[in-house]
Amino acid sequence: MIDRLIDLSLRNRLAVTIAAVILVIAGSVALARLPIDAMPDVTTVQVQILTKAPALGPLEVEQFITRPVENAMSGLPRLEQIRSVSRYGLSAVTVVFLDGTDIYWARNLVEQRLAAAQEAIPAGIERPEMGPITTGLGEVFHFVVEGDGASPMELRTILDWDIAYRLRSVPGVIEVNTWGGQAKQYHVLVDPGRLLAYRLSLPQVFEAIERNNLNRGGGIIEKGGEGYVIRGEGMVAGIDDLEKVVVGTTGEGTPILVRHIAEVREGPMLRIGGATRDGKGETVVGMVLMLQGENARDVVARVKEALAEIAPSLPEGVRIVPFYDRQDLVSRVIATVSQNLVEGGLLVVAVLFLLLGNLRGGLIVASAIPLSMLVAFIGMVRAGISGNLMSLGAIDFGLIVDGSVVMVENITRRLAGGDLPAGDRRAAIGRAAREVGRPIVFAVGIILIVYLPILSLSGIEGKMFRPMAWTVVFAVAGSLLLSLTLVPVLCSLFLSRRITEKETWLLRQAHRAYGPALRSSIAHPRATAAVAAGVFASSLGAAALLGAEFVPRLDEGDIVIQASRLPSVSLSQSLASTTSIETVLMTFPEVRTVVSRTGSPEVATDVMGIDLTDVFVILKPRREWRRGMDRDRLVAAMHDALEAAVPGNIFGFTQPIEMRFNELIAGARSDLAIKIFGDDLD
Repeated sequence: MIDRLIDLSLRNRLAVTIAAVILVIAGSVALARLPIDAMPDVTTVQVQILTKAPALGPLEVEQFITRPVENAMSGLPRLEQIRSVSRYGLSAVTVVFLDGTDIYWARNLVEQRLAAAQEAIPAGIERPEMGPITTGLGEVFHFVVEGDGASPMELRTILDWDIAYRLRSVPGVIEVNTWGGQAKQYHVLVDPGRLLAYRLSLPQVFEAIERNNLNRGGGIIEKGGEGYVIRGEGMVAGIDDLEKVVVGTTGEGTPILVRHIAEVREGPMLRIGGATRDGKGETVVGMVLMLQGENARDVVARVKEALAEIAPSLPEGVRIVPFYDRQDLVSRVIATVSQNLVEGGLLVVAVLFLLLGNLRGGLIVASAIPLSMLVAFIGMVRAGISGNLMSLGAIDFGLIVDGSVVMVENITRRLAGGDLPAGDRRAAIGRAAREVGRPIVFAVGIILIVYLPILSLSGIEGKMFRPMAWTVVFAVAGSLLLSLTLVPVLCSLFLSRRITEKETWLLRQAHRAYGPALRSSIAHPRATAAVAAGVFASSLGAAALLGAEFVPRLDEGDIVIQASRLPSVSLSQSLASTTSIETVLMTFPEVRTVVSRTGSPEVATDVMGIDLTDVFVILKPRREWRRGMDRDRLVAAMHDALEAAVPGNIFGFTQPIEMRFNELIAGARSDLAIKIFGDDLD
């Protein structure tokens, strides 16, 4: 079969050339469609169920909300785990499914069970809702909304009803979350003395406001050949409308309005979180969440275009200031990978030329590199694998050109020493290719077999390493096919008719050193074996001293500091503490800006109490850092400065994506978490 494939390729050189051109076109299209991100998405298949209850404490939230939801979710098909967090005013239940479960099928099951959970939850509590369809790589763009002279309530209103509303329509955006500011409400402050004087009760006030905040339809009246729609307008539009709501009447029939018994004014909702920036006080933060499976680079680009369109329509003095952009990290990762691939390719070409001694032969071998990568891109798109540091960075050009090197070397050897006619020359190339076809297939097959254990990994390990293994398999398999088809065709088309086989200078020097060493080793077999055994034993001893790590830590370029305080701390005290933290951090010349998120956002995908704060430290480019400063030294210096200047806090240092992965995978933000079970927690 191998021989027939080689002969078929040489007999149909035009068809093979056309197929190569089609491969270039298809691979280029696949590269344009390839999802690009910083690292593989290792998030489990999970659905978050979020419920707000601003008036309830953690024990009541656990008893009245979390437990009924957990009970309703138990027994779902393909269920792996249920975990929950109950905090003041908030319940978050995470339902984890087995890997490979379709997320939309899982959400459909959860939605069906939510009806049963709602029946078990007391009246007056908001309905449980599912969190957005996103993953640990979903937080792609963060920004703050600032305005000269604008209040936190005004900024929050602009973010909620103008900016976030329009960003949700951007393709690839599933949600826009908000931190900080003050959500606007109308507060009716009832005077108990007046209430008693008018002989009214508080439930009557509730009922009157609810009853008078409705629009009703009255049908249609025909008159004069026209139809008039009858409507009863009762929707409250502002403070004046609320003050005019009729609560009851006096004994003489005089209407008693809300303004007679209460003061109506604007006020904020009960807050479960806040945000500050650069030590200057409170701000309003928006966070764009990307739909699962989307391309982060494309989504961020579309979000920036939308923000550029929104900015002119904002009130004067209000501006949108981005502070975290995933596109920057993705661009740095892709630039690093691209640089390594280009440098590796050039190095392979240089080595091939030095070893083969034939420029055309070296270029033919080198052509297998980009063509094999195009095959890999097609396979990655078909398999749903994103291009990232793990998948693209694992490509080994030595493996890719292995088969082509053997093929070109043997063809060159067979053609050396004579100017053969066209027919005999093609036959000689065919014989040379068939001689090494089977060894090439077996050699490359062994390389592919090595990756089978990696392809069998499951869980987080599989999500991390399987994309890398598949990418290598696609590229190496493509190189094998090219070495048996296209490479012989290119040799028949472009190799010189007169080839002289001679060793290059580098090979002559290698042989000059290798010959005496080989003769000495054969003459002293026991000593050679003893030296080999000693080197092997030394390697075992050295291996015992090596550390072990699941995967090298990706430097995301920015730092997240997790500040923890006593659980009883108030929100105002937490925000004052974060302001002090930001003031200290802004003294470091490497820091560009600092934004802190305390507590939980509007959509509580990040479940935190007001005693917890995520401090985003956005750093300047490395070229602007102080001489001799690196990341580890900067983290150590920040830790020491914060410990000395801001007591009462416990600080942990991590990175944006790393923190989010830890939280979604294990439900804990740290690398090590301890869970204690028992009936008596004391």
